[in-house]
Amino acid sequence: MKYFRLPDLGEGLQEAEIVEWHVAVGDAVSVDQLLVSVETAKAIVDIPSPQQGEVAALFGAVGDFIHINEPLLEYVGEKQHDEGTVVGSIGSDSEADTASSDQDRFIVGSAHKRAQGNQLATPAVRALAARLNVSLNEVSGTGRNGLISAADVEKSAQLNEQHGAAMPLRGVRRAMAKNMSRSHEQVVSVTLHDDVDVAHWPKDTDITMRLVQSLVAACRAEPSLNAWFDGEALTLRVLSKVDLGIAVDTPDGLFVPVLRDAHDRTSEELRAGLQRLRADVIARTIPAAEMTGATMTLSNFGTIAGRYGNPIIMPPQVAIVGVGVIREQVVAENGRPVIHAVLPLSLSFDHRAVTGGEAARFLKSLMDALSQD
Repeated sequence: MKYFRLPDLGEGLQEAEIVEWHVAVGDAVSVDQLLVSVETAKAIVDIPSPQQGEVAALFGAVGDFIHINEPLLEYVGEKQHDEGTVVGSIGSDSEADTASSDQDRFIVGSAHKRAQGNQLATPAVRALAARLNVSLNEVSGTGRNGLISAADVEKSAQLNEQHGAAMPLRGVRRAMAKNMSRSHEQVVSVTLHDDVDVAHWPKDTDITMRLVQSLVAACRAEPSLNAWFDGEALTLRVLSKVDLGIAVDTPDGLFVPVLRDAHDRTSEELRAGLQRLRADVIARTIPAAEMTGATMTLSNFGTIAGRYGNPIIMPPQVAIVGVGVIREQVVAENGRPVIHAVLPLSLSFDHRAVTGGEAARFLKSLMDALSQD
């Protein structure tokens, strides 16, 4: 092929940020030689060369965002043989259907320059922005159809002078911002709150494992919350397996690796799997495939602070459980006040797909499981 374009990295990812080029113009590369490392919303991915050849050009510098289908690299002396949507010859729809997973396909398309393609501004305004050292990517146009005016540029320059330049979100934080906006636009979220008396728990209780196993029990008792909902097709897919997303806080942003088959694993297996996922997240080596496909999510923000919350549901999931800080509280026991340890719970659910009764029954089942000796 003449151009090697950013492959479809799978899992619905649409763009990646160039982290490091491992080749330069004029280099001879071999099949499977590492070309470039890119950062997606989920992980840092190393991309190899699909063929042998000499590098004629690199498209994009470190820090640039490249969209799926856009050229990454040009080979010297090659002809363009891209056909359809997948590099190589595609004889029929059935042949395409039998291809390997999307992560193994190389997609073709056209180049994209964010600054020039997405921002509307006249040449005079662009010249003003250059003179004032203002990036148009950081300016919101107030004109018709988002057209950036001279006043918009001057306001941005004034803000930069007073408060410093705005830093664009990248990597995980950029993805988080987009995902939160998507959830806000698509999900009709309702949250229930309650407390569980956990005074009977042994001091050495593995709280995370207790939460995971109790969530599995609640999914068995009220399976309608362990599901995926398609808001456009208005279809609900209730799932028999429990693949639990576990929110992990890091300096780079929020990661949600998936603890697979939580319904069919021992405590030891679950703990080992969770430790591995967390280690991979911290090292930024976790594969993108391990960050998708959750049927429900657990956010244990109580390891830091907070009693109740309104956890954000990520489509196509329909529910997420938030857990607050265990605290001592006066409770009634046999008509008398006593001090017990109490665990606060917050259950957010998508009211388009889940009824209030289903959510309440799920929460009660979760509380019952957590209350057991």
